[in-house]
Amino acid sequence: MTSKSKKEYDQVVLITGASSGIGEQLAYKAAQKGYRLVLTARNLEKLVRIANRCRRISQKSVSVYPMDISRPKEIEQTIPDILQETGRIDVLINNAGFGLTDYFLQADLQKAEQMFRVNVLGILYLTQLIAIQMAEQGSGHLFMVASMAGKIATPKSSLYAATKAAVLAFSNALRMEMKPLGIFVTTVNPGPADTPFFDSFDPDGTYLEKVGKKVLSPQEIAEKVIRNIGKPKREINLPTIMEIGSRLYHLFPTLGDFLVIHLFDHK
Repeated sequence: MTSKSKKEYDQVVLITGASSGIGEQLAYKAAQKGYRLVLTARNLEKLVRIANRCRRISQKSVSVYPMDISRPKEIEQTIPDILQETGRIDVLINNAGFGLTDYFLQADLQKAEQMFRVNVLGILYLTQLIAIQMAEQGSGHLFMVASMAGKIATPKSSLYAATKAAVLAFSNALRMEMKPLGIFVTTVNPGPADTPFFDSFDPDGTYLEKVGKKVLSPQEIAEKVIRNIGKPKREINLPTIMEIGSRLYHLFPTLGDFLVIHLFDHK
């Protein structure tokens, strides 16, 4: 075994929102690469099932911790327990999150507040605790699962897009702060993916049908993320056509608004 493969063998990867969708596939892909895993989510029963499968894949230790990242006290109580068990966290994948769609004037702001607690504040609390430990060990990799919605906002997604834009801005600043400490920061910006996320984001199921070929599989997103562990990758943007679109949107914002409203808004 080479020193590089030995190092990878010992790395610990913490994945939030690991009970379904992209998070579940991240767990399987990481297990295939031989990482030691820590899986968190609110649903303990699902976590245990996924952890058992990961153990069969990797023959490595997999720990599960039920945790609601909208509750700072749960984060503050759980992370020390994880670190006591594992000794370190080498990779944090902030994947937990949810989305709601509605026109802003009709939006339930109490639900919006909960979305900000999960999608933004939970990431801040969790990342700070893990990043402090990574700074002490002089290495680490922080992945923030944001969204193409944070780059190209569309009607009926103003609040969700705001949470993801906040994650992008936070990540961009954090990347510069972490670089001298030997810690990589990568944002993951997927377009629409066929996951349980859309159970709340698109309850009637029409959105995914309308976007058609642009719909991603959680497996391909997870594969791209795990493949970039340990690499100084700034962003992972999927699909390519939406990455190109986001760049053009910022170069030609007036035209971008017109195209979003008349061609690309499928909600």
